[in-house]
Amino acid sequence: MTSLTDKTPSPDARVKPVTELAARLSREMEGEVLFDQASRGRYSTDASIYQAMPVGVVIPRHQQDLTVALEIARDARVPILARGAGTSQCGQTVGEALVIDSTRWLNEVIEFDREARTVVVEPGIVLDHLNAWLKPHGLWYPVDVSTSAQCTLGGMTGNNSCGSRSIYYGNMVHNVLGVDAWLADGSDGSFGFIDELPTSGRVRELADKVKAIADGVAPEIREHFPKVLRRVGGYNLDLFDCQNPKPYDPDGRVNLAHLLVGSEGTLGVSRRIKLRLSPLPEHKVLGVVNFPTFYQAMDSAQHIVTLDPTAVELVDRTMIDLSLENPAFRPVIEKALIGRPQAVLLVEFSGQDREALLASLKRLGELMADLGLPDSVVDMPEAAEQKALWNVRKAGLNIMMSMKGDGKPVSFIEDCAVPLEHLAEYTDKLTEVFHRHGTEGTWYAHASVGTLHVRPILDMRRDGARKMREIAEQASALVREYKGAYSGEHGDGLCRGEWVAWQFGETLNGALKEVKGVFDPDNRLNPGKIVDTPKMDDERYFRFPRSYRRIPLTPLFDWSAWNVERDPLTGEQTPPGSGGDTTHGLAMAVEMCNNNGHCRKFDADTMCPSYRITRDEQHLTRGRANTLRLVLSGQLGEEGLAGDAVKEALDLCVSCKGCKRDCPTGVDMAKFKIEARTARVRARGLSLRDRLVGEMPRYAPWARRLAGLAGTVERLPFVARPLKKALGLAPERRFPAFTGHFLGESHATPAQDPPAQTTREVVLFVDTFNNYMESDNARAAKRVLEKAGYRVHLNVKPGERPLCCGRTYLSSGQFDKAKAEAQRTLEALMPFVERGVAIVGLEPSCLLSMRDEFLQYGFGDQARALAESALLFEEFLVKAREAGELPLELKALPERRAMLHGHCHQKAFDALRPVEMVLSWIPDLEVETIESSCCGMAGSFGYEVEHYDASLAMAELSLLPAIREADDEAVLVADGTSCRHQIRDGSGREAVHVARLLEQALA
Repeated sequence: MTSLTDKTPSPDARVKPVTELAARLSREMEGEVLFDQASRGRYSTDASIYQAMPVGVVIPRHQQDLTVALEIARDARVPILARGAGTSQCGQTVGEALVIDSTRWLNEVIEFDREARTVVVEPGIVLDHLNAWLKPHGLWYPVDVSTSAQCTLGGMTGNNSCGSRSIYYGNMVHNVLGVDAWLADGSDGSFGFIDELPTSGRVRELADKVKAIADGVAPEIREHFPKVLRRVGGYNLDLFDCQNPKPYDPDGRVNLAHLLVGSEGTLGVSRRIKLRLSPLPEHKVLGVVNFPTFYQAMDSAQHIVTLDPTAVELVDRTMIDLSLENPAFRPVIEKALIGRPQAVLLVEFSGQDREALLASLKRLGELMADLGLPDSVVDMPEAAEQKALWNVRKAGLNIMMSMKGDGKPVSFIEDCAVPLEHLAEYTDKLTEVFHRHGTEGTWYAHASVGTLHVRPILDMRRDGARKMREIAEQASALVREYKGAYSGEHGDGLCRGEWVAWQFGETLNGALKEVKGVFDPDNRLNPGKIVDTPKMDDERYFRFPRSYRRIPLTPLFDWSAWNVERDPLTGEQTPPGSGGDTTHGLAMAVEMCNNNGHCRKFDADTMCPSYRITRDEQHLTRGRANTLRLVLSGQLGEEGLAGDAVKEALDLCVSCKGCKRDCPTGVDMAKFKIEARTARVRARGLSLRDRLVGEMPRYAPWARRLAGLAGTVERLPFVARPLKKALGLAPERRFPAFTGHFLGESHATPAQDPPAQTTREVVLFVDTFNNYMESDNARAAKRVLEKAGYRVHLNVKPGERPLCCGRTYLSSGQFDKAKAEAQRTLEALMPFVERGVAIVGLEPSCLLSMRDEFLQYGFGDQARALAESALLFEEFLVKAREAGELPLELKALPERRAMLHGHCHQKAFDALRPVEMVLSWIPDLEVETIESSCCGMAGSFGYEVEHYDASLAMAELSLLPAIREADDEAVLVADGTSCRHQIRDGSGREAVHVARLLEQALA
């Protein structure tokens, strides 16, 4: 363990052996104790550029556990690092210490006073969860940072977070009323208004000492503390300044808790935090101002704030372009644009009077006309479109980090804040600095308060560290010229810690060291932050130092698209369209994860279902990506992808592809799992269960003939249970029923014999499941297509085995067989594709393989052509109707309500809306889409004995409760075979494929 500072206790002389520490923690705590290399590696990073291996990780189950862990660490003289969601941008939660993760269990609301508008919470509660809890009471906590779905109130307090609406509501420090914290000497202190503190005791002693320090440097505080709202560097020693023109408390009272806000866990470990709440605005309106130049956007901000908005947020051209590349964000951002602006400002007005807000929106348009930009505002008065656009803005950091290649936007000067009147000139000069160093910056965030998240594009593996230092020095000169703050929002951490002394001067920096010494004389609380910090470019703490190496590896898929060089000034790939060597492409795709934690979501969205049921970093997309990165760089031993660390991290991954869609940087864990699963199988062989899963398309015809015997076995528990146990299957699950053979009952038209040009034709790709298990779906789809006037070809020729996507082989680690099946399918379908015939499928995971995995097998242009022709059944119908080629008459059904559950891959490929549209064609049918994540069955996952409980837990998150609450007369619709089986097993109700419903509605 390398010490961050000279004051950190030497591990050889003072820290007890790690094994003894881990053993004692395990004996005396009820929570989790993690000291293995992989777990420590997952906690070694945050959303910054830094990495440092912690001593270990503890996850307290309750407050007593927290006390025990802190006392044991104190006895062992081990440094402590309190961590929330790990979304810090500057390395605040990176260090060689015992990490305390409060997010899983220390996340409750302790007290609530609606009349006083206050709430007391534990540090691990997530901001969005708190606000959801407060919403019925008409209140909210208004420090709404972009990571609100992940960040914790403890982390926000440590960072002095600000958020988009700080111009109206202030920063964290303006909205914290009290902090109960564990102190370095083992005492438990309550920090609040200084005039209410006891006259004696540890907290009073600290208050008196710190006030004496502050009084001694009062002139320097008034001279050197920045006068801008957004300044979060150092400790808030100016809280004692009665002449402070911008007091932290609205009544001007001195609150000692404000010293802990922004202290980054260096003065104490929060146990409880008391917050000031605000009334929830009844209405909001949004105006999106489009600017032809970036400079005009910056120059206009000072005028726009005179209209008293609650937020003015910047989205620059780079972020616009990257958003347009993301299928989830493209339709949202397009609505906000007029032509091709170089920047837009999102201007929000909120309050209780909607008419007054609409008047403000009108004044915004008039103001822009007066500034020479008439008709530049897109009005968004409705809540849904506002929310969608704010979600894009909130994803700004991750969107910026979605650039492929080693060059990435690097955070180190992104939160410099300057007075608004200097903002345009400051950004202009800083852009010149970037150009002098051969790079460009990405810009977004808080134009309302002069804080812009600017990140120059640097390659930290090569000369990035040198350029970072030079740019930081030149940027700091600009900040000083404009009397701004070097740390304007995201704190100091490892990134800006050394600049605290530069910002405040030698005298004040000495005072800050005195404060640290008073609270933590042994320097055990998050050492190396704020005072006595390492240099920002100390490569020992880089996640990607120049010594970083990727292990030799030949991946299965073609990952060359991720191995690109990008011109930092133009953003263009060099040479254009080049993918480069695929060998490193896999590692570079893994490294797209920037650790921002967007995947730490608990709502009904798509990712990440396994994390939602475990709250375990190991089962999080970010945790898995970190595991893979450490493995692929040789930091977790020599086994590579076949090792136990990878297997354990991916064990609960259901390959839902929620991350492929929801992760703004496009991390596709399902595809990584295929690489890892195959590596494991090649190293250790296939189990019988693996063979059973993989070979299903081949033995399905024989299984159909033995369906009667299988049914008999199922009715004999004393036979079925031992058989399932021997196969590794959950005894609670029924064997799949192979009762049909649709393709054997039908005849295909040879591709070499095209029909007349006037005949519309389509290929119905019938997968193994809909062929042998649920043939009625295929019959219904064929009938609907024929009723619509299409000649239907099928994916089989007489005497030949049906075509197959190879999905079962991929899931069981048999990559070569999967690729062979894909090749066979591609060759057979190409004659249809070449003459423009659509390939239409029923099972999302099968059909969408043609638009996903097929593209990375190395099949070239043919695979791309097939991908463009491959459509799900509903997608094809919608496309045909829009082209005027779907003369389909539908009648009302006896059922008047349909509840729709989307397959994960439908959601990942934005293919659920066509299902909703098709259902809307049925007269008098009310359609409700269930807000659900993965159903939990996920192919064979839910059948596997070790995963049965996790499978049901995923279904119980939202899907099964919604179905149980549904009207018995409502029809349940689910296109996925696995989804239908899970719904039947978990609720006893039957769901149908949309094709069946459309067939019933045929006039």
